[in-house]
Amino acid sequence: MKTAVAIRHLAFEDLGMIEPWLKRRGWQIITCDAGVDDLRKIDLAQVDLLVVLGGPIGAFDDAMYPFLTAEVDLIRWRIDSGRPILGICLGAQLMARALGASVAPMHSKEIGYRPLSLTREGEAGPLAHLASQSVLHWHGDQFDMPAGTSALACTPACKNQAFMVGQHAMAWQFHLEVDAARIEQWLIGHTGELRQAGLEPQRLRDEATRHRVGLAAALDAVLTDWFIQMGLTP
Repeated sequence: MKTAVAIRHLAFEDLGMIEPWLKRRGWQIITCDAGVDDLRKIDLAQVDLLVVLGGPIGAFDDAMYPFLTAEVDLIRWRIDSGRPILGICLGAQLMARALGASVAPMHSKEIGYRPLSLTREGEAGPLAHLASQSVLHWHGDQFDMPAGTSALACTPACKNQAFMVGQHAMAWQFHLEVDAARIEQWLIGHTGELRQAGLEPQRLRDEATRHRVGLAAALDAVLTDWFIQMGLTP
């Protein structure tokens, strides 16, 4: 049985649709809560897939959240090992930081379902399945591109939406994993952010319902292609 470890920063920002996708394929899933569990005790040699999830803190907020230092070290070790790692939103920003890139606030937050524009490199990889599919964006920071990597996707608000290191390390600034059936958890948990941005929850509910089927199919296609690329049985 293969094992996936998810590092979670906020209870409802979990693996979402990735969890049942892995379980249907016989994977064991272990969730570690950053700031609660000691991430230094994770034995990366026993982990077949590491997923670093999102959260509302900044990638360089070590002074306020000291656990980030150990988390970035863990991510760097994982990337260097050549073994599978996926970073989502904050997780992608922490991957960029681990690779020496900067992360900084955007001019405005990007929240809602919008399509991606894929670069030539993006069209040649697993993210090609997102060419016509809107995904959920929910972030106020963005990463610079780590040295030696290419941007795979962008939006008008955020020029760097994804990158890969080799075939084993993938970073998404966007949220492909979110189950639209559970969007209410996001709307409740981030109510202050929505009010600050002047966004109506009903709009996001409607968009989540509209894109639910397409997102599930897109996630399946992206993960299947990525796993095949890495030599893992999808």
